[in-house]
Amino acid sequence: MITPADRVIDLNADLGEGFGRWTLTDDEALLSVVTSANVACGFHAGDPATMRRVCERAAERGVRIGAQVSYRDLAGFGRRAMDVPPEELAAEVAYQIGALEVFARAAGSRVSYVKPHGALYNRTVHDAEQAAAVVAGVRLAGGAEGGLPVLGLPGSLLLSAAAGAGLPAVPEAFADRAYTPEGTLVPRREPGAVLHEPDQVVAQALALVRGGAGRSLCLHGDTPGAAELAGRVRRALVDAGVELAAFA
Repeated sequence: MITPADRVIDLNADLGEGFGRWTLTDDEALLSVVTSANVACGFHAGDPATMRRVCERAAERGVRIGAQVSYRDLAGFGRRAMDVPPEELAAEVAYQIGALEVFARAAGSRVSYVKPHGALYNRTVHDAEQAAAVVAGVRLAGGAEGGLPVLGLPGSLLLSAAAGAGLPAVPEAFADRAYTPEGTLVPRREPGAVLHEPDQVVAQALALVRGGAGRSLCLHGDTPGAAELAGRVRRALVDAGVELAAFA
């Protein structure tokens, strides 16, 4: 059992990762499992029709909508390293959040948080300038309030920058990714970086929650069999006494 018994954890996954007629994530199935949806905003994947559809389905199910912002890299799925000037990056982050907010509002919901994707996520773990630019973009998109929570890796400069700017900084853990001894994610180019074996993923999810590794637990929507895997993780957490609820 998880201690304390009433521990509350958010379960998030990446959704809307397609473009035009090409689809990657099983959005319908995942939305029946997760409590928060990281929706691609068109820079690494996603398009207006997909964003609108995912927001509508998420709102119907009471799933929180998060903006998954990225470097402008459709060809590389947002996983290629890029050097973007801070002011440009801040504007692009705000642009992506604003685009998703239109569809979230139309669906009767709102954008509840922001999470970087891929190369931008990993860059903001250790790059203070890029982390500050992402936070500046979040604040810009939030208008006068600028209070959207930022989801990121524990100990990252991104979360430090968010907290320093007065934004809720939410640490997350990954059920299906391997970790380095330093607590960062093993680069995808290395063997074993992504965990596929269901029992291993479930065991890691339970261990991360027991260890208090984060307030949110992520499963990647582009992993083969992601929806079934997410369902197994959800059942295991519930059986262990965990309450699943969105953090935002």
